[in-house]
Amino acid sequence: MANARPQPARGTFCTTAALYLYCKQYMQLQRGDELYKECAAALDGGAVLSTKNLEAITASIQRAFATVDANLSNWLEQMDKEDESGATATAMFLRNDVLVVSHIGDSCLQVISRGGRPQVVTNFHRPYGNKKTSLEEVKRIRAAGGWIVDGRICGEISVSRAFGDIRFKTRKNEMLVKGVKEGRWTEKFISRIKFKGDLIVSSPEVSLVELGPDVEFILLATDGLWDYIKTSEAVTLVRDQLRQHGDVQLACEALGQIALDRRSQDNVSIVIADLGRTNWKELPVQGPNLFLELTQAVATVGAVSLGIYISSLLALQ
Repeated sequence: MANARPQPARGTFCTTAALYLYCKQYMQLQRGDELYKECAAALDGGAVLSTKNLEAITASIQRAFATVDANLSNWLEQMDKEDESGATATAMFLRNDVLVVSHIGDSCLQVISRGGRPQVVTNFHRPYGNKKTSLEEVKRIRAAGGWIVDGRICGEISVSRAFGDIRFKTRKNEMLVKGVKEGRWTEKFISRIKFKGDLIVSSPEVSLVELGPDVEFILLATDGLWDYIKTSEAVTLVRDQLRQHGDVQLACEALGQIALDRRSQDNVSIVIADLGRTNWKELPVQGPNLFLELTQAVATVGAVSLGIYISSLLALQ
């Protein structure tokens, strides 16, 4: 677990792309901060951020991600043995007044606390589900000649954007031949497959968020946390922790411990960026949302009543 407290500099960068970003051998041979340095260079040390031009910012970050992916892919291509390494990444670029988030994959979710209300600013890149992002990923993969089986691309992988994973990029045809040898599909099946593009891409989704005075902190964590805790619960816990001691490291540890107590088996990495705008000692204790609780209670009573009504109708038949 990690924490970050951004400083009000011209171009402050906070990046997270867990160090399993590339396979271990690659990380030993290359700089672990390659993604950060490529992004910093592409953004001209933060100058591009000052324009708040989302189109220009997006183009710069996409170039940086493409360079990192090309470097990793070239290295994987040159290996003697087949390597199916790949990884997701999330990066945030922070100034006093604006936050830029870019990410590929499904390992991290970023949440902003606006006066105690969670605002989710990233979406998982997965080829399943009914969310807009997922539906767009499925459409892109099929347009590229791929197919989805049980929420997995070609029945193999459930993440649709990543660095590496060259079997879905430059080695797609080799993947088909290997699948025939392993009995996963037939020669007749692969004869109908016509690839028109990469099935997994490294192009990041980029968004710009204006940071008003109500933004307290930024919470970035891997799915090992989010699979076991709701965003609203996480934001409330972090606020309570910061109200008690103001230490983001302790807040990270408390949040991570909840995931572990709930039997999380996945990687739990957490970054909390306290923007320094909140006097935590004087922050009043957040009371229950009576309107929300009343709405939930009414919905529950309505559902139970409807169930009883339907049961009674069935009993009369």
